[in-house]
Amino acid sequence: MSSERVEKLTARRHRVRRKVRGQDQRPRLSVYRSLHHIYAQVISDDSGRTLAASSTLSPELKESLKSRRSRAAATVVGKAIAQRCLELDIKEVVFDRNGFLYHGRIKALADAARAAGLKF
Repeated sequence: MSSERVEKLTARRHRVRRKVRGQDQRPRLSVYRSLHHIYAQVISDDSGRTLAASSTLSPELKESLKSRRSRAAATVVGKAIAQRCLELDIKEVVFDRNGFLYHGRIKALADAARAAGLKF
């Protein structure tokens, strides 16, 4: 990646994190995407713990995915993270797009988590 592109991503990431903070009552759903995978984790910034996590590398999802870099894979990860949150009695989260633009795989993951019962 070019240095200008990295700087813009870093600036967006810091701008988002200034406004978004996860608490024990309403943790932060942080999303990271690489070229090949997508990762989601629910974090409580108050206690500094990761409460739930899911990614295209998760053993239960890895086998069923045809492609790990598609919107369909992001949708599966979004449903999985929402199910894990609901099992832990977490119904509301704050969405942290981690500096990535809200479209494509990021949007697909968020929409799937909402459809599975998670509130943003």
